[in-house]
Amino acid sequence: MATLQDSVERQVLILDGAMGTMIQQYELSEQDFRGERFRKLPGLMKGHNDLLCLTRPDIIRDIHRKYLTAGADIIETNSFNAQRISMADYHTEHLVREINLAAAHLAREAADAFATNEKPRFVAGAVGPTNKTCSMSPDVNNPAFRSLTYDEAVSAYREQIEALLEGGVDALLIETVFDTLNAKAAIFAAEDSMEAVGRKVPLMLSLTVSDTGGRTLSGQTLDAFLAAVMHADLFSVGLNCSFGAKQLKPFLAQLAEKAPYYISVYPNAGLPNSLGRYDETPEQMAREIKEFLDERLVNIVGGCCGTTEKFIACYVPLVEQAEPHVPVPKPDALRLSGLELLEQNREIGFINVGERCNVAGSRRFLRLIREKNYEEALSIARKQVDDGALVIDINMDEGLLDAPEEMAHFLHLIMSEPEIAKVPIMLDSSKWEVIEAGLKCLQGKSIVNSISLKEGEKLFVEHARMIKRLGAAVVVMAFDERGQAARYERKIEVCARAYRILTEQVRFDPHDIIFDPNILSVATGMEEHDAYAVDFIRATEWIRKNLPGAHVSGGVSNLSFAFRGNNYIREAMHAVFLYHAVRKGMDMAILNPAASVMYEELPAEVLERIEDVILNRRPDAAERLIELAERLKGESTDVRSEQPSKEAWRAEEVDKRLQYALIKGIGDYLEEDLAEAVKRYAKAVDIIEGPLMDGMNTVGILFGDGKMFLPQVVKTARTMKKAVAVLQPLIESDRRGGAKRNGKVLLATVKGDVHDIGKNIVAVVMACNNYEIVDLGVMVPAETIVQRAKELKVDLIGLSGLITPSLEEMAHVAAELQKAGLDIPIMIGGATTSKLHTALKIAPLYGGAVVYVKDASQNALIAQQLLNPKQKPDFVAKLNAEYAELRRTNERKPVRIVSLDEARKKKLDLWK
Repeated sequence: MATLQDSVERQVLILDGAMGTMIQQYELSEQDFRGERFRKLPGLMKGHNDLLCLTRPDIIRDIHRKYLTAGADIIETNSFNAQRISMADYHTEHLVREINLAAAHLAREAADAFATNEKPRFVAGAVGPTNKTCSMSPDVNNPAFRSLTYDEAVSAYREQIEALLEGGVDALLIETVFDTLNAKAAIFAAEDSMEAVGRKVPLMLSLTVSDTGGRTLSGQTLDAFLAAVMHADLFSVGLNCSFGAKQLKPFLAQLAEKAPYYISVYPNAGLPNSLGRYDETPEQMAREIKEFLDERLVNIVGGCCGTTEKFIACYVPLVEQAEPHVPVPKPDALRLSGLELLEQNREIGFINVGERCNVAGSRRFLRLIREKNYEEALSIARKQVDDGALVIDINMDEGLLDAPEEMAHFLHLIMSEPEIAKVPIMLDSSKWEVIEAGLKCLQGKSIVNSISLKEGEKLFVEHARMIKRLGAAVVVMAFDERGQAARYERKIEVCARAYRILTEQVRFDPHDIIFDPNILSVATGMEEHDAYAVDFIRATEWIRKNLPGAHVSGGVSNLSFAFRGNNYIREAMHAVFLYHAVRKGMDMAILNPAASVMYEELPAEVLERIEDVILNRRPDAAERLIELAERLKGESTDVRSEQPSKEAWRAEEVDKRLQYALIKGIGDYLEEDLAEAVKRYAKAVDIIEGPLMDGMNTVGILFGDGKMFLPQVVKTARTMKKAVAVLQPLIESDRRGGAKRNGKVLLATVKGDVHDIGKNIVAVVMACNNYEIVDLGVMVPAETIVQRAKELKVDLIGLSGLITPSLEEMAHVAAELQKAGLDIPIMIGGATTSKLHTALKIAPLYGGAVVYVKDASQNALIAQQLLNPKQKPDFVAKLNAEYAELRRTNERKPVRIVSLDEARKKKLDLWK
């Protein structure tokens, strides 16, 4: 008889409907739930559905029979809450094994009775989420408290799952996941249980979203969830509960697009009414399910709350002709997550890891942890995220601290701070028990820093396997039994050996391997240290060419240890080192995100002498840099720039001062400089479109050339925001001076994209020109854009996106707007967008005008022409003729989407 794998490849399978809804139809009494055996058990038993496996097996058997008769290919065991965590509410923890065995036997018996060679029937062991969460505190006054630990969850799940496996289930369905950490514990328990019982079955996962934004109850996005569970050998992922089929569709489409697994869905029968009942009929729900099937989004369909065997029967004719969804390949990239996804791709080539939450590297952080001043310690983490850190490094290794306890406590606190918890965590410790404690606190996909071969292969493999099972990426230090690899030859030897062990023995995803080939101090006065930096750079290039998928990271501050006390020289050395190392493939580093020295601004003499040291270009490089450092200490000028000292740049004319302040991220003088600028410009908006925009364009060029890094770019954006805030009263005054609004503009960064710096500037520019702005924010799905555009009757729609996948999503939005019968003009902007792509891929899908806008300063002018009845016809005709010519001349040429680097080199596109 065919297996579940065989069947799902051939056809879309039907899962059964709700168990609870069916039980309610029998109108059971308290006595029915208790039976004679449990008549003296304390508390109420009514509602304890799992107990019916023992007290009313006839009813559970009858429900299975009804679903199988209706046409279900897979039925679930009646064991949703049958683990000791949930059953403690009924004082029935001692019955966990017995209930699960009975649940499996009842379903197995029913499925076997209906199975034929032509239509095999399968049993999925239902594993619910428990009634507690590992990621959140139930005590509002104590955010670090957890009523359920990871280890407790694993133990409870293992007891349940072992019984289900022994009872003969064909698959395990971990369902209604609202906290990914609970799900990770269930996956861990399932793996243990399958090994213990000696039966490996498909592992299915189904989560529930808690709001229309598509996040779980514990705050994760769908993409972040996928990254967090992709370490597991999953058969399927999907959605259940929460909403009806119509409301689940956009999230289902997102899963189908991103998940390399079979896709399942079993929605509620619509949304509950005011009485908590479900009004959607089987026929209504079947129409929604048909859309899933027609668009090949699913492999398994079923029903959740409010559904019965009548719903399942309506699916049968639908699936007969349906083509099953084909899973997409696994992503060819490093994917990390906190509450949100961080994918290292062409757009995010370099990941900076904030270094300040490290008791070994920050005296202030150590003092705060010792004093139990966690609120201020959290502010350090928060500031690093604000300054642009994409990952936060946390280290609690200090002799007087209980490191495992402090690590867990601090991580629990971070989880209660969404602005920090949105980024992934790097767990930094030389103690395995600290790493393990930290991994059991994080629902996202984190990084372990670090493991190495210094204690031999056996322990290395053991730790690597556990890191993989706990769902993390790993930093591998270039150490082995012979010690630290200092020179180039030793670095590549150790890294190659570790890579081979991880990929061949542990089956680690190469993209989850991050090598640290040891950034060691240079210019120490010892000749044998002179080549340390260039050896690291050479090793980086070799790793990226010869160890496919692997990444390279390092602790940059180690490089300049010889110059401690001279922060300027240290930061300058870091900037130069990163400039060269990143070009050879270094794509991650632990550094201070607030560092202010840029490669581009270094004086020629400083740059030359530091590069002599970093690249080991002359034997006296260290002495010459030391001499320069000492000489600069005694000079009164600001050596951080070839520009004059701070006092001198303040003497420049106001436009130059504003540009300099923006590029450097200096907000100290904005109010006085803007007050002076206001006297020179007719309107406040002219200041934004003039010197401030010029400064932002310069930032974009420097960023594209690798002479600025993301934290520095974030600082400029924050300074820009501060400048706009200063100008806001004048902007409002200018606006009140006009007659009426020029129009209503809806702005959105499309789904899949979280970048909004430029979009926000567009909003300011348009508002200054007397347009009413409706900003939907980031990650906005097409259906929301369509709905809000119709509701608000907007005059223009602005679509923004930074990353390449946003191009396809913009085309999807245009198609959905067309389906809705709208012809509202669309403005397209973003670093990877282009006039060619707009002409070939977006404009043909839409009946209204679609205008590619190169930068923010053009939006108001274009909007004016689009909304002017006299100007619009000529503008649109000219635009369409230009697009037609582009399509004609490029119809046989492949469309080339420019890379982010190319876009930045041309000009910073302020839509991003």
